[in-house]
Parts: sequence; C-alpha cells; structure tokens
Amino acid sequence: VQLQASGGGLVQAGGSLRLSCAASGSIFSINAMGWYRQAPGKQRELVALIRRGGHTNYADSVRGRFTISRDNANNTAYLQMNSLKPNDTAVYYCTIDGETVAARKGWYWGQGTLVTVSS
Repeated sequence: VQLQASGGGLVQAGGSLRLSCAASGSIFSINAMGWYRQAPGKQRELVALIRRGGHTNYADSVRGRFTISRDNANNTAYLQMNSLKPNDTAVYYCTIDGETVAARKGWYWGQGTLVTVSS
C-alpha cells in the first residue's frame, strides 16, 4: 500500500491550502482515511478523519476551518484548510485504515507534507 500526499507549502496566515492523499497498491477496502500532524517538539495529533460512510471527526483546533472529504472510487482523501494560523504549521501525514487483497488489515501511513503558515 502506498500513500502519496501532496499540496503542502508556505502560506500566509488567513490563507488556504488543499492537501491530497492518494492510496494505491494492493488495496481491497478502505474503512477510514485521515490526516495527522506533528509540529516541531510536539506529539503527532489527529487533525481529521473520514469513514467510509462519510462520518467525520475533527480536532477541536481545526473544526470549522478544515474540511475532510474523500473520493472512494479513486481512494483519495482531501483536506481543505481555510483560515490557516501559524500554529497550524506542521508536517501533515496521511493515513488509511484499510485491508489489502492479502487480507492484511491495519493503518498505513504516507510520507509527510510540510505546511508552513507565516504570520
């Protein structure tokens, strides 16, 4: 299973970015797709999660500003980030809760994409 994340970059406070995460490989099914982030010196934290049926979870710090969505047909998740703040600066990691065609279940992780918000 490979997860390709893209869309990070440098943006001014108040700006927007859209992250994408495309899952590929021997995927049989995906239950949940989501994003975590890790800022320097801090633990990795959940940003947003979306389950197959569309149910979503957000960190309190991003609720109302970030929107997660997914394209099930293409195994792709998106994170629309609006009204960005300097403390949103972090490496954002894409993850899926999936099952491979070999019946291996678990969480799979992509490489991080850096989001930097300048004040």
